[in-house]
Amino acid sequence: MTAPIPRDIPELPAIPRTHALIPSYVPAAAVVAPVRRPLVGLFRLLIAGLAAGTVTLTLLLGSPVRVLSHFAVQSTILLALVTVASARRAWTARKPLPSALTGAVLLYTVMTALVDHLLLSDRTPPFSVTTPGTAPTGWHQLADVLLHTVVPAAVLDWLLLTAPGALRLRQAASWLVYPVVYLVFTLARGALGMPGTVAAKGEKGTRYLYPFLDVAAHGYRHVLANALLLGLAFYALALALVALDHARPNPTRHHTKTGFRLQPPVG
Repeated sequence: MTAPIPRDIPELPAIPRTHALIPSYVPAAAVVAPVRRPLVGLFRLLIAGLAAGTVTLTLLLGSPVRVLSHFAVQSTILLALVTVASARRAWTARKPLPSALTGAVLLYTVMTALVDHLLLSDRTPPFSVTTPGTAPTGWHQLADVLLHTVVPAAVLDWLLLTAPGALRLRQAASWLVYPVVYLVFTLARGALGMPGTVAAKGEKGTRYLYPFLDVAAHGYRHVLANALLLGLAFYALALALVALDHARPNPTRHHTKTGFRLQPPVG
């Protein structure tokens, strides 16, 4: 037998709040269904294939150890690897790669093109990855154009196929770690005459890969000043890319599909 339910239930006293309520946030993945982007994945595979083919052609035309020592070749290899991973994620509807990684590859790719076109294209003797000290012709010229002009056009993937606002200012400084390590490597390589340097084969004055880093011609003081200016340019470009990333429109907005639909009222 149960007790009768009273008609009037007295109001319970309010429970005192001992701490502020912590706001809870619903992640976007809870309401936005993952979307496969096979065409984007295919486009990125084409970019990766172009980058890998360019590196392969360059290796076949020049000394492999010397070719692999160039910043442009190393950044192109990194671009190929990251683009393959990005293509897989677009194909399988997974989250994009961390922006710290994609932003670094973007910076190195753009800087490769800018350094070549602004500092190296009009030099005498002409700069070439595969034929140091002589003007590139034929396949050698094609390899240089692919490496410094065509492959950096992969920046279109970032501009047209990725959501904006992912890059952060705090990441810009960390992107400079690899260029600093590369500077130490290329100066040590030239000073020690490591295997693969042209100087080790008897050609004078070509131990250093880049003319603005040629210690034999300019001395360490001048070279380090050039490196400092180039590092400041790297950092300024990194900040510009972050600012552009937050200012550009969202090219993927029309592809977003939520996991629910609002229905019109009935009746």
